[in-house]
Amino acid sequence: MLQKKIKDEKVLWLLKIIIKSNNKELGKGIPIGNLTSQLFANIYLNKLDQFVKHCLRIKHYIRYMDDFLVLSYNKRELRIIKEQIQEFLQNRLGLELHLKKANIFPANKGIDFLGYVNFENYRLLRKSTVKRFLKRTNNCQKNPRNSLQSWLAYAKFGNSWRLRKSLSTKLKTKLCLTKLFIS
Repeated sequence: MLQKKIKDEKVLWLLKIIIKSNNKELGKGIPIGNLTSQLFANIYLNKLDQFVKHCLRIKHYIRYMDDFLVLSYNKRELRIIKEQIQEFLQNRLGLELHLKKANIFPANKGIDFLGYVNFENYRLLRKSTVKRFLKRTNNCQKNPRNSLQSWLAYAKFGNSWRLRKSLSTKLKTKLCLTKLFIS
């Protein structure tokens, strides 16, 4: 797929080295967290995007990297779509849906996507995201300020003012607690 999009031999050579640098199983995996992973996910999963939009004609589809959502009012329709996507991923891309994460559920219970639980009028941080942050902060005693500030910038995209304020008290540090408004 990369060769279809990129013609420069030196760039292709470098991409092969990057891809092979993380292979525990031959032919599987890309370096997670590496900036090239975003490029690879977008190129590789573009075929899924095209299938969902043009073949299945799904109107409400969102994808970021390897996380995606399909929204519908019809539960039966979602089951059929899930089967079609699973079949496409297996047959065309050699991928599988995550057994525990590929679920169909009512949106009013919140949509878990990209580290947040999204509701109609607000967004909360996923509990596991907060727990992971606290664990990392406790392990990082020397200078947690940098990781705190980057995490707080992330947390501001959710309705997290009280959480950030309580963390400020708990971690005994003065944190920027301004609210972020997106219009």
